[in-house]
Amino acid sequence: MITGRIIKIAGPVIVGDGMKGTQMNEMVRVGEEGLIGEIIELEGDTATIQVYEETAGIKPGEQIESTGGPLSVELGPGILTSIYDGIQRPLENIKALTGDYIERGVDVPALPKDKKWKFTPKVSAGAQVKGGDVIGEVQETSSIVHKIMIPPKTEGTLKSIVSEGEYTIVDDIAEVETSAGVEKVQMVQKWPVRVGRPYKAKLDPDIPLVTGQRAQDTFFTVAKGGTAAMPGPFGSGKTVTQQQLAKWADADIVVYIGCGERGNEMTEVLTEFPELEDPKTGKPLMDRTVLIANTSNMPVAAREASVYTGITIAEYFRDMGYDVALMADSTSRWAEAMREISGRLEEMPGEEGYPAYLASKLAQFYERAGRVTTVGTEDKVASLTVVGAVSPPGGDLSEPVTQNTLRISKVFWALDSSLADKRHFPSIDWLQSYSLYVDSIAGWWNTNVGEDWRELRDEAMLLLQKESELQEIVQLVGPDALPDRERVTLETTRMLREDFLQQNAFHEIDTYCAPAKQYGMLKTIVMFQEHATAALERGAASNEIIALSVKEDIGRMKYIPEAEFEAEIKAIQDKVIKQTSEV
Repeated sequence: MITGRIIKIAGPVIVGDGMKGTQMNEMVRVGEEGLIGEIIELEGDTATIQVYEETAGIKPGEQIESTGGPLSVELGPGILTSIYDGIQRPLENIKALTGDYIERGVDVPALPKDKKWKFTPKVSAGAQVKGGDVIGEVQETSSIVHKIMIPPKTEGTLKSIVSEGEYTIVDDIAEVETSAGVEKVQMVQKWPVRVGRPYKAKLDPDIPLVTGQRAQDTFFTVAKGGTAAMPGPFGSGKTVTQQQLAKWADADIVVYIGCGERGNEMTEVLTEFPELEDPKTGKPLMDRTVLIANTSNMPVAAREASVYTGITIAEYFRDMGYDVALMADSTSRWAEAMREISGRLEEMPGEEGYPAYLASKLAQFYERAGRVTTVGTEDKVASLTVVGAVSPPGGDLSEPVTQNTLRISKVFWALDSSLADKRHFPSIDWLQSYSLYVDSIAGWWNTNVGEDWRELRDEAMLLLQKESELQEIVQLVGPDALPDRERVTLETTRMLREDFLQQNAFHEIDTYCAPAKQYGMLKTIVMFQEHATAALERGAASNEIIALSVKEDIGRMKYIPEAEFEAEIKAIQDKVIKQTSEV
């Protein structure tokens, strides 16, 4: 252990001497209270340390102790259902220990070391094993089986493994004979958060992450293992949209990072999530969720670490073969933390004061997403999808965090405050948003949902773009000056906006819309446009078409229960054909 002394303090950044022999990113304990810190710069005998806790009252001359390893997380049974801070300290355990306020220097294990888990071995002694191989299972929650794996860098012959029974995460459950000697295996692993966990190969993103949200699934879909950015100003619905994705996305595990959010927003998440019911299992949603809470009044350095803590936990579950969805809310606060620490280090600032390495840090984070073949003897295909909310000041999408995020992520959900003001939720602007996965996932939709899905989607997008052009004319000369065809187009696009794109997160039926239902709804609206246009060509008046009663049925499509949808949508489509042919 190397011991040094504090010689300079600047907010969360501390400089110590006598630190020769330490290494970059090594964890240290600072001061009499043993505050957690990380070495971020070394020069000769001097180390610059960012401290993950409040440094008020610390004074020069106090001791710094090295720990010998980088900032790491503990990975094992007990992670699920937990609520952690940015450096994986369990907040509920801290509250039981210190009350409502986190005391400085509090040291609580990330995972319970005394709790016994029922371990079921899946291999026998004598088997050849390597990193990523599953040697046993623990039923961690009612929803998820936790797979106990050989650590990634271990390879050899399984010398021994315990029989089925109850063990703590620190008990030795197996021994592996490696080229370097015998290595003991426990249910817990440690992994440095700034290093991505290994995988064999990245696969093409050709399967959509079905979220049950029509705007995201049909128009701006994200693939499993993909990346999505969701910029939006205050009040545009970022947090509710992310909660909907967490609840309904086609993922086995959800990791939610509240990075620098306001305390009241994070409180809502922390109180609502444990009460949410998982629609897939009927059990609590928390059974397959990990929450990381770092509010805006928590130490800024821990905020910078929180996204790495979250994505490392997500990669661990990906390695088990699970599909994982990670929600980061918001990466703007993370970037602001980087900017503050960069300023304390007196680094040369980049655009708007952000550090010059902002783009590379964002890229390193998003690049850890992907649909992969995991390491190990058995080829498991799993995915880690990253959705990052961005909070641009004043809704300015030209600011550096938004722009750098858009260069990296392949899906852009632009949240618009003007739509939110009109109570149009989710407030995704269909003219600014885009998805670069549409071509690669079109085959899945065409095969599993409807063979003309891509054509319907493209036709609907063209209609929405046409509406934007027509609205400019309407504002100049009024709707009555438009030809009949354009008036019918405006009516169709109104249905697309209000009856398809708008979705009520708090309605028991409309909160989730299955792909087949989305396809049926879209097909019906496009069918109305086609038959209405044909009726105009036969001499029908636009007023008669706009007054058709079938429009009310189209408006109620979203509230039809899924079990009844197929029969009812067929009746509505027949009604469209009948009524448009009679005008």
